[in-house]
Amino acid sequence: MKLTILGGGGFRVPLVYGALLGDRGEGRVTEVVLHDLDADRLYAIARVLNEQAAGVPDAPAVATTTDLDEALCGADFVFSAIRVGGLEGRANDERVALAEGVLGQETVGAGGIAYGLRTGPVAVDIARRVSRLAPDAWVINFTNPAGLVTEAMSRHLGDRVIGICDSPVGLGRRIARTLGVHPKDAWIDYVGLNHLGWVRGLRVAGRDELPRLLADPDLLGSFEEGKLFGVEWLQSLGAVPNEYLHYYYFNREAVRAYQQADKTRGAFLRDQQARFYDEMQRPDAAALTVWDRTRAEREATYMAENRETAGAGERDADDLSGGYEKVALALMRAIARDERTTLILNVRNQGTLSVLDTDAVIEVPCLVDANGAHPVAVAPLPGHATGLVCAVKAVEREVLAAAASGSRATAVKAFALHPLVDSVNVARRLMEGYTAVHPGLAYLA
Repeated sequence: MKLTILGGGGFRVPLVYGALLGDRGEGRVTEVVLHDLDADRLYAIARVLNEQAAGVPDAPAVATTTDLDEALCGADFVFSAIRVGGLEGRANDERVALAEGVLGQETVGAGGIAYGLRTGPVAVDIARRVSRLAPDAWVINFTNPAGLVTEAMSRHLGDRVIGICDSPVGLGRRIARTLGVHPKDAWIDYVGLNHLGWVRGLRVAGRDELPRLLADPDLLGSFEEGKLFGVEWLQSLGAVPNEYLHYYYFNREAVRAYQQADKTRGAFLRDQQARFYDEMQRPDAAALTVWDRTRAEREATYMAENRETAGAGERDADDLSGGYEKVALALMRAIARDERTTLILNVRNQGTLSVLDTDAVIEVPCLVDANGAHPVAVAPLPGHATGLVCAVKAVEREVLAAAASGSRATAVKAFALHPLVDSVNVARRLMEGYTAVHPGLAYLA
């Protein structure tokens, strides 16, 4: 079975390959094709994968190419993890927004809109190519903003594109662990959009254990989200939000923390990864060792400004292990082998949330089998969550409309309508600022 990884020179690709190395079942991936526009990055990551595979019998063969059509032909699965504009683009997304006093995070607020505007046309082109060159392939999208990009691709691929994210997985794992429950034994009632969802229940043998957690301040304050949001706020919500909702609930504090930081997250990763890829050009570099060291630093500093604002301290060791690669592998196994499982995924709504239309991509538990991912019926969201979900989905739709039409006015409207952008004039200045630093936005007129 052939897996094509778009963005194959990306830093986290070894996580996916590592998961594949542990899969010994029938029908497993035997061929991995890495595609990237940057040959040097491909070379660096291929070196890491080669060291990962050392001593592993029948490790999936790895090939690299800068030709997209070549990479897609004959693929059974396509894993999309591209970053249009690179980490320099992400750093610019943050810088332009913070200069206007609004959040520039890569998937939330102004930064997410800028990222979506330049990624949407590229994602649509990929979807069209997949439908032509590999019509039977399943596309697993990890490209951010994941929900928006998955929806853009679904307009050409239907339900054969499925978005994944490690945030709900990590959240469910932490709640289960705090309650003394094995995550595999728990049903996570999680509903929302990508990076905008809430855990409303955790059921074990038919019993909802979340009320026990919410009623115990010591337990509730002992894990990442309890520290991040505070016990009192979680008890008021009656749910546990995805960590990205910290940008909404504590927006003023988050913006201030990012403005005062020595470097934004994007600038930190840009500089860190530049050092990694430079080091990989040395023939004597121990590729896997260097990669492991760099990844450990990356994970330990994740959302550092938010944790500092909340006084949450350092991340727990158990939260440094990632998780999206496990979701990707479980998804591929379920489809390729009809190994039925339940995963929290980004899929078309299909009536799951009545406040959104059928084609809106949402993030909910899904039953997965050989026919794809099927969203599970869920209870309606409370009013405060419904309002936020509808508002952000409306913004996503404006971003997609701007990307499809090339309308600058529609792009400004997307900025202006976002809950974290507080003025139409700010929206106009954001558009000017992003156009000045992103050549990829030149199509907007």
